[in-house]
Amino acid sequence: MQQAQLFQFRGQIAGIDEAGRGPLAGPVVAAAVILHPERVISGLDDSKKLAATRREELAAEIRARALSWSVAWSDAAEIDAINILAATMLAMRRAILGLSVFPGGVQVDGNRLPNLQFDERRLQGEAIVGGDGRVPAISAASIIAKTTRDRIMVQMDRLYPDYEFARHKGYGTEIHRERLRQHGPCVQHRRSFAPVRMAG
Repeated sequence: MQQAQLFQFRGQIAGIDEAGRGPLAGPVVAAAVILHPERVISGLDDSKKLAATRREELAAEIRARALSWSVAWSDAAEIDAINILAATMLAMRRAILGLSVFPGGVQVDGNRLPNLQFDERRLQGEAIVGGDGRVPAISAASIIAKTTRDRIMVQMDRLYPDYEFARHKGYGTEIHRERLRQHGPCVQHRRSFAPVRMAG
């Protein structure tokens, strides 16, 4: 994996990524991971480039071998209340707060950072475009976020079987849009998103 050019931070570095900004339903999920320097995990990569079975294998390994990891989310109601970007940043902040080891800095996939002021302490942060394929800790976070969100959507499928959430994970596929037209939105749909608003 090609290493990104990184800032020099003091202390442990947490990689942060999210899953689920684009779907029409379900939460946006963020994860934060601090890798253990002596417990190397092979095969880390952008979660979108990995097969589902491989993602699950790596997610279990990350949970077992990382120095610390945390996952958090903002649900559909929050997304509608504050918009998807703000909800994503809030989920990232929650993931940082959930770490058992408070990091010395964070590296976030993309071009934006969440609010990194925590009481009297401000974390250093670096936004890295394409970081989920370049920085191992961000890759690990992308895997944890993606696998967690997929599991949430499978659970939602059991509660709301009319929409087939397990099949499309809330993304705006043709089958999902068809179910929206047939049944209208449920409480897990993001009503601030135009296709949902038009269906309901």
